Amino acid sequence: MTPTRAAQWAWALSAWANHAFSTTVLVGLFPIFFDQYWAGALPGTTSTFYLGLTNSSAAFIVMLIAPWLGALADRRGEKKLWLGIWTAVGALATAALALIGAGHWSWALVVFALGSIGFFAGSSFQDALIVQVADGRETNRVSSLGFALGYLGGGLLFLFNVLMVKYPHWFHIGSTSLAIRIAFVDVAVWWIAFSLPLFRLVREAPATASSTGWRELWQTVRDVLRDRPVLNFLLAYWLYIDAIGTLQQMAADFGLKLGFSSNALIQALLLVQFVSFPCALLFGRLGDRIGAKRAIYLGLAVFLALTCYAYVMRTEREFYLLAAVVGTVQGGVQALSRSYFARLIPLQRAGEYFGFYNMLAKFAAVLGPLAMGVVAIATGNQRLSILVLGVFFIAGALLLARVREVEPGR
Repeated sequence: MTPTRAAQWAWALSAWANHAFSTTVLVGLFPIFFDQYWAGALPGTTSTFYLGLTNSSAAFIVMLIAPWLGALADRRGEKKLWLGIWTAVGALATAALALIGAGHWSWALVVFALGSIGFFAGSSFQDALIVQVADGRETNRVSSLGFALGYLGGGLLFLFNVLMVKYPHWFHIGSTSLAIRIAFVDVAVWWIAFSLPLFRLVREAPATASSTGWRELWQTVRDVLRDRPVLNFLLAYWLYIDAIGTLQQMAADFGLKLGFSSNALIQALLLVQFVSFPCALLFGRLGDRIGAKRAIYLGLAVFLALTCYAYVMRTEREFYLLAAVVGTVQGGVQALSRSYFARLIPLQRAGEYFGFYNMLAKFAAVLGPLAMGVVAIATGNQRLSILVLGVFFIAGALLLARVREVEPGR
């Protein structure tokens, strides 16, 4: 294996590492354990409010600091350093969740927030490092490989942890609560262990300046606003990634409201992970064959159809079908969006540009739920409100059409 190919696999393996937090902790076990163990004495509406506030606060903090930290890492040649810092913060916080006793919901939220910040902030530097391992011709394939390995690795560890929690006696574990604590620890170990190859095999870009500050950050903001291809793409990405995140959330919410069991929801989440693995790879090949932009259009068309399907969904079988189809396109749209953006930006400023890219990703699923709420109140029809997401997909596709092609990695 050549050094370049080894660096590409090491970079992709970091997604295999950190997606374990996303699946097992962020959307899997933490919300359930928080409600039943740490916040069991709180009213259900109160615990839901605090959990939602914590998720939003962590994303908001990363949204504020990601562009500045990206500019700092670019100018000092420290993207790997900051990725290492946030990986350590996220993994250690995840392991620390195992030490928090029953009823200490406030401590659980603080530590969970630190883990989330580590995951979100680290992902920004991970994305920026793609320009160090792949040139413009390879970005579709390498970005898709990262998302594919992320879904596969996160899905495998999540499957293991689900089995450990549901059948603790299989693993000679005394209780379900102990199994969940062990799951937090194994996520932390997995996260660190599979991140190590990146730090050894991926080279760091040279520093471009000795320091940076808010003046340089505002200069970057002005540069982005003047760069029409980048600006149009970021606006398009904000709209359609907002709708994708909202649709994913509403699928689970619909399942709960329709009386689907928690087992069905977990199985649907696992289904998404394992379907996304091969489909992300196939989307990378499709992007090479027909172009990343056309492949993204195809994915958005499928999501547009899914919003209509979610409107009429009523059974668990339909819910599984929805999850499977989401898996066919979500990884591909995410991977090709990242690779397409990497071709639009100056290579030596990848950290700060990807800081803005991830800032919009963290701000996603804010406008969509608000629009759905307004439609639900205005019409009195909860199902009708999901159709408003079609406007976001269409508007995102129209803005994407305005992104002119530029020389890769200007």
